[in-house]
Amino acid sequence: MDLPTVAIVGRPNVGKSTLFNRLVGRKLALVDDRPGVTRDRREGEGFIGDVAFRVIDTAGLEEADADSLLGRMRAQTEAAILEADAVLFVIDARAGVLPADRPFAELVRRSGCPVILIANKAEGGAGMAGAYEAFSLGLGDPIPFSAEHGEGLGSLQDALREVLPEPDEEDEDEEGGKGLRVAIVGRPNAGKSTLINRMIGEDRLLVGPEAGITRDSISLDWEWRGRRIKLHDTAGMRRRARIDDKLEKLAVSDGLRAVRFAEVVVVLLDATIPFEKQDLTIVDLVESEGRALVIGLNKWDLVADQPGLLKSLREDCTRLLPQVRGVSVVPLSGLAGEGIDKLMQAVVDASEVWSRRVSTARINAWLTDALQRNPPPAVSGRRIKIRYATQVKSRPPHFALFGNQLDALPKSYTRYLVNGLREAFDLPGTPIRLSLRTSKNPFDKG
Repeated sequence: MDLPTVAIVGRPNVGKSTLFNRLVGRKLALVDDRPGVTRDRREGEGFIGDVAFRVIDTAGLEEADADSLLGRMRAQTEAAILEADAVLFVIDARAGVLPADRPFAELVRRSGCPVILIANKAEGGAGMAGAYEAFSLGLGDPIPFSAEHGEGLGSLQDALREVLPEPDEEDEDEEGGKGLRVAIVGRPNAGKSTLINRMIGEDRLLVGPEAGITRDSISLDWEWRGRRIKLHDTAGMRRRARIDDKLEKLAVSDGLRAVRFAEVVVVLLDATIPFEKQDLTIVDLVESEGRALVIGLNKWDLVADQPGLLKSLREDCTRLLPQVRGVSVVPLSGLAGEGIDKLMQAVVDASEVWSRRVSTARINAWLTDALQRNPPPAVSGRRIKIRYATQVKSRPPHFALFGNQLDALPKSYTRYLVNGLREAFDLPGTPIRLSLRTSKNPFDKG
């Protein structure tokens, strides 16, 4: 179903992100007391009763030079207004109408889009006085509202029902669902937002020379070669010891949540300084979460003239990241738009490997051969016996070994088995889980 679009706009710190979270029914957008937390447009599916719509949270409107970060944030907000079917113009009822509200109210009025005036933080007597003051903006009757406490939702539902068009019915694609979920993660300034903008063919995400521009984890729907993809841009992840700002901690936490909900994670490295310690930490995190993995070497156009560099970096990857041996390493340039098709093919291939299932007969044929070539060691004069194995689930591939004394099996031997599974059943680069299930001793009365 193609839902109508509602954009939430207003000056900084009036509660737009809190209202966004209230409408989508989840705490998706980062919220903090300081102004200017939101930078990119964040989208979600909102609803009030039987009224459903696509809602866009935007950066606070401020006067600024077009080339500055604030200016680029304002351009993103203006783009959201242009694509919206209705605009929720939010003011802070406790502060009343400020001079900064008036030019932006005029901007919204000139857009020709239906406007609903929200006097947020209107709970209590002080808030109601500011709500009455909002009449002076000339945007119609203000709705006294409290995004924090959910007051005024009924009035907003009635107002939206009057201005929003009926949603268009669309046929579901064959896959149903929302497509393959792909998260792009990496250190700050690795070029994640630039890459996604190039993928989707528009300046949808805020980019610039400043490190750490992205804060919220932004999800975007895209189609590649007829396949639906849901892309997640995330905030840059630095070492925890270097993060002393509450807002950055929230942004990184939001990125980690995107990793947990993704199917494939692209760890984007800066090709000019690849495989830093933090890069290895991020890959380790993705592996521990059990997500399919692809490594992208961004800014490859800056180092492409160095012969043998790609081969050397792939060897470094094998040496430094043995837990994801065989992972795809793809050179690309988000700025120049090079290597994106190869990256996406690697993503699709990684998803297929991540979802692969192997029959129990094939696993046990492999296991018999592996045990003959390298039998498990003896413990206290008694040899460890591995009787059989099976795959218990996929996404990621998870295998179970059954036998006796398996709790005494050395880690070196389990690594031997995991590497054997990876090689025998063509499972490159994906996390592999191995459970050891010891048979109960029938003569043990304890």
